[in-house]
This record gives sequence, structure tokens and C-alpha cells, in this order.
Amino acid sequence: MQSTRTLVAATLILCAGTATAVEQEPGAARGFETLPSDAIADYQLGGAYNPQARTNVVVRDSTAAPIRGLYNICYVNGFQTQPGIAWPPELLVKNSKGKPLVDPDWPDEHLLDISSEKLRAAVLKRLAPAISGCARSGFNAVEFDNLDSFTRSKGALRHEDAVAFATSLVRAAHNAGLAAGQKNTPQLSDLERRRIGFDFAVSEECHRYHECSEYTRFYGDRVINIEYVDDLRGRFADICADAATPRDTVLRDRELKPAQHGGYHYDHCVEHRSVRR
Repeated sequence: MQSTRTLVAATLILCAGTATAVEQEPGAARGFETLPSDAIADYQLGGAYNPQARTNVVVRDSTAAPIRGLYNICYVNGFQTQPGIAWPPELLVKNSKGKPLVDPDWPDEHLLDISSEKLRAAVLKRLAPAISGCARSGFNAVEFDNLDSFTRSKGALRHEDAVAFATSLVRAAHNAGLAAGQKNTPQLSDLERRRIGFDFAVSEECHRYHECSEYTRFYGDRVINIEYVDDLRGRFADICADAATPRDTVLRDRELKPAQHGGYHYDHCVEHRSVRR
């Protein structure tokens, strides 16, 4: 499943309690805090606004400020270029005509070439300032988007390349004192997740695509799931009542608009928990 992002999205801020890495399950390490198991998320990549009082996890763009005293996670486009940011051509996957290969759903994003150890090291060197910048800005964690870019690479990238590079990204995040989150990509095995060292997961439409157990069986309650109002598989209350649905499931409008804009929609399974079986 292709991840859903707004064109301006660059940073996630997930704001919540005080669970420490020592308390966490797979991938955890000392020196950082990871996503609390009682997270209640808002997903604000389309623009920051004041979340509802019960919310303890907030998702925001990199241009927005963290919320003081809450848990902050920085979004990094780890496997594709961020719109408007130029990359050296030699670090981009090429198509059959020698041109940078684009994500078909996001034509202003190019796939980063992580097909060799040398290329992975060069890409990581360019991403390292973004990762360390997240830590300096006061974020607690980072999540790396487009882990599944190999599925759109027309054979230029392998599944193993993504696993190897994700391992390096997570190590860099941990070294900076940040927890690291998996974004989508249910194709990963539990063995690969352990090798990579992710601390939590962010999934999009896992209920819609029957993928939720691919995350919850490994991360338990440390899964943030976002469903979208334009493509639900049933009523949201029933989705929340489904035992397979992560407890921290958010319902948003596809464009992730701020609350003050037309078309904005936000709901959370916490409102429907009484009907959950």
C-alpha cells in the first residue's frame, strides 16, 4: 500500500506521555523515549492546530513547533526525496531513459538509490543533518517514510536494500537519542523488524487493507493507525470495535486539513471504545 502524505509534509510530531525505552518491546534501547502504549493521536501534517484535550499524540509538519512537555516525533522522508530539495543525480534511481525515477503517486518525489553499501552510506550522510536536527529541535523520535520505495523501483531496489538502509537509519536515530518508527510496509517480517530495531509503527489504512495484524502482532499497542473518511471499509464505529484494529486509530480527511478549514474531519477510536469487543 502506498503511504498517504500531504505535499507539504515533512515532519511528524507525535505527542504523548513518558514511557521510556527501557520499558519497550522489540527495537528499544536506552537513552530515548518511545511511543507510549496509551497514545491517542491526532494527525496534523496538513497544518497545525490545537488538538482536542484528550489527545496526547499530535502529527505535524516540520515547519510547526513541537508542543512543550509532550512527546514529539520528527517525520523524515528517508527513502525518497522531499519536494523542493535537490539531490545529486548519482544518488537517485534512474528509469530506462536515464532520468530520475519518480513515485507515481507523488511526481515531485524521486526514489533514493540505496542499492549498494556505498550508495546507502552516501544517502545516509545527506540525511544525517535532518535526523540530528530533529533531536536539536526537541523531538523525541523520528519516523522514516517510504520504506516501501523498493516496490516502486522497477527492480532497481531490492527488499534487502530497504532493510539494510532502514537498519542504518534507525541506528542513526538511536545515536541521536531518538526513538525510530516504522512507516507502513507490512511486507517486513518480524525477524527483519528485530534486525532493523524499530520501536513503534505508524500505519495508514491498515484496516482498509486488512493489514493491522502485521503491525500489532509485533508492536502491540505501539501502533498509530490512520484511516481516511473517503475510503473506509465499513462504519468507523465498527472499525473501532474490530479486535484487529489498533487501539490508537485516527480517522482523518485525506488532505489532513487544519481544524479551521473546510473539509476537516477528525475522529478517534477512543470515542467508540465502549462498543469495542
